[in-house]
Amino acid sequence: MAKTDYQDIDEYHNSFTEGIQARMQQIRGIIKTVAPEANEVISYQIPAFKIGKNFLIYYAAFAKHITLSSPWSATFLKLFETELKGFKVSKSVIQFPETDALPLDFIRRIVEFRKAEIN
Repeated sequence: MAKTDYQDIDEYHNSFTEGIQARMQQIRGIIKTVAPEANEVISYQIPAFKIGKNFLIYYAAFAKHITLSSPWSATFLKLFETELKGFKVSKSVIQFPETDALPLDFIRRIVEFRKAEIN
């Protein structure tokens, strides 16, 4: 049975292969650069970042994709509508396929938008 009681983000990352760890570390690095004041936490047994009491963003790894999660606002979905067309998207999740390079600039802009949205 898979581990489901992660105590911190490093422990979560270490439960995946090196390739997936590297992809998650890229996302983590972007978040820390954009929002150095954000606290790293585990929420719903996945990595999450909080500014004060507000969740900035979550991410999670799966066999065939990595997700960024947040309750995406209508403003967010409209602003990034064109860029989101290439990905599987719901009201709270964007899936980035394992077979594609992570769109790092896009991820940075997502985190910047979320930071502005909660501030």
